[in-house]
Amino acid sequence: MKFFVDTADIGEIREMNEAGLIDGVTTNPSLILKANRPMRDVIAEICESVEGPVSAEVTALTAEEMIREGKLLAAIASNVCIKLPLTLDGLKACKALTDEGFETNVTLCFSATQALLAAKAGATYVSPFIGRLDDININGMELIADIRRIFDNYDFETQILAASIRTLNHVREAALIGADVATVPTSTLRALVKHPLTDKGLETFLSDWKKSGQTIA
Repeated sequence: MKFFVDTADIGEIREMNEAGLIDGVTTNPSLILKANRPMRDVIAEICESVEGPVSAEVTALTAEEMIREGKLLAAIASNVCIKLPLTLDGLKACKALTDEGFETNVTLCFSATQALLAAKAGATYVSPFIGRLDDININGMELIADIRRIFDNYDFETQILAASIRTLNHVREAALIGADVATVPTSTLRALVKHPLTDKGLETFLSDWKKSGQTIA
């Protein structure tokens, strides 16, 4: 499973990329707001820092305007992936942009049938929001499983990008089900590394090494 980092913080992105942990980046208008810088500058800097796809989201509501904005975003860098809302106009824009060779990420997906439509429109990625479904007492992981089965049934090439991930179990379950990508905050990536037994084992090893009186020269 690929990992995308869900942030517009260039420092965090560079740190995770240097560790070899991320395959791409996802942004949205809320994350751009937190960056407190012009969107074009933020996206350009991120695209220079990572080789993988960088999702940049349109803000228009009509297909025509989404296509126009999408092309402007794609002109920033070759690895921009145009992010579109899962609306009828968003699907129209997805089809048009995909037909012209652009990568697309259809976002705000909350049902398997929505994902099916995104795949039929040719989306490169579809982003089901796990955590937001959990917030209203709907099992978000069941949605990932349903989409995986549908896509496998019909050999769709659209990749499942598990989004709105809130817990470490979300990551584990998404990987077990077969999501192609998980987009996570940097705090979640850091937490995935941690385990108390790892810390305890390292403490023991270092203590014993100190007692040995040796050095690695």
